[in-house]
Amino acid sequence: MREPMAAIEARDFSFYYGDFRALEHITMDAPRHQITALIGPSGAGKSTLLRAMNRMHDETPGMSSEGALLLEGQDIYAFTDLIALRKRVGMIFQRPNPFPMSIFENVAYGLRLNAQRAPKDSIATRVEQALRGAALWDEVKDKLAQSGLALSGGQQQRLCIARAIAVEPEVLLMDEPCAALDPIATLKIEELMSDLVERYTIIIVTHNLQQAGRVSDQTVFLSMNPETRAGFVVEVGPTQEIFMNPRDPRTLDYISGRFG
Repeated sequence: MREPMAAIEARDFSFYYGDFRALEHITMDAPRHQITALIGPSGAGKSTLLRAMNRMHDETPGMSSEGALLLEGQDIYAFTDLIALRKRVGMIFQRPNPFPMSIFENVAYGLRLNAQRAPKDSIATRVEQALRGAALWDEVKDKLAQSGLALSGGQQQRLCIARAIAVEPEVLLMDEPCAALDPIATLKIEELMSDLVERYTIIIVTHNLQQAGRVSDQTVFLSMNPETRAGFVVEVGPTQEIFMNPRDPRTLDYISGRFG
């Protein structure tokens, strides 16, 4: 069997909420150690696709899927242990969501789960490594016992990133991670993504086209089928080509602001 070149692969993947098809026939790859941006108008299914990648929809009544969504060649929907899947595919949400506990315990949380089984004497070291990896250590090293909720919005988002990378995932999913942040905090997150991609594959949903242009290696443009209301992939390619020389006129219309 060939070794997959992509961390995440979608092959003719469709997703349903009951009878409503939210995504139709999605085919795309997220190459290893690259940042892939999902862009497109509201309702095109970007967040639905992202959340399908670590099965955040599993508790949604009536959800179902067709086709294949693969993690390193393994069918994501064949995983029986969701904790094991989410250890490999971490998630960062639009609004920072630190737990109501100390900074240290926020990062250590996943390390203490049975699925992780991190040795107790390694937890402090791994918490520090994760906070350094999230470019937060120097700001919090003297207040690890303080509540994570006391941090600024940008610091909270980096704390959530530290919590995600502490368990050493392969993929980081980011659903508009800067939408609730000011420009300075946004810049720090973007700089952090550029560092993290050396160790992780990153897939980001963003409505900010400038951000997609700045941080991503590859861009996937999704739009909505006007007849079925389902999201579909219009075009996939290197970000520079998508923004400077798109092949599909619908992509050009969206990038130039004439549509969307």
